[in-house]
Amino acid sequence: MPRPLTKFESGKYYHVWTHAIDKENLFREKENYYFFLKKYEIHISPIAKTFAYCLMPNHFHFMIQIRENFLREPSKSFSNLLNSYAQAFNKMYNRKGNLFNSNIKRREIKEDAYFSRCITYIHQNPTHHGFIKDFEKWEFSSWNAFMSSKPTKIEKNAVLEWFGGLTGFQKDHQKFFGSEEELLFGI
Repeated sequence: MPRPLTKFESGKYYHVWTHAIDKENLFREKENYYFFLKKYEIHISPIAKTFAYCLMPNHFHFMIQIRENFLREPSKSFSNLLNSYAQAFNKMYNRKGNLFNSNIKRREIKEDAYFSRCITYIHQNPTHHGFIKDFEKWEFSSWNAFMSSKPTKIEKNAVLEWFGGLTGFQKDHQKFFGSEEELLFGI
């Protein structure tokens, strides 16, 4: 039986993710990743702060906090993001039909431990799924924003403060936290 969909609420933190349908890839080339992030900026940044993300060929993860007094319904904003990306992707690759699994999955982050584990899990995900041996080298992850001195739209200062600074952040990322099921469902 499917789990009921968690409603987005103002001020709360969420882990959000979705996959491509079947064995399809969401991102076939670098330009796809960049285009998706531009769409994310348009549709999601006005309604949510982003704490971590990772885009992989067939799925993505974000950790967000819904802004206070958001102007758009968050579910609608995510729907607009996925639909606009899928339409452009379909046009570019001369394909038809759905690209994403129905409904973006989300889980509210209520525990401090989940907050930490979620950020680390998101960054480690490319290694967990075998896309790359060292997650630190994955190009389409917020890990790079944390390692850079360049300005970023990621809530970098808040995250680093949470981990007690860059050293604590890096140390936490050297731990392996296990499977997606362990993270998501506490198994």
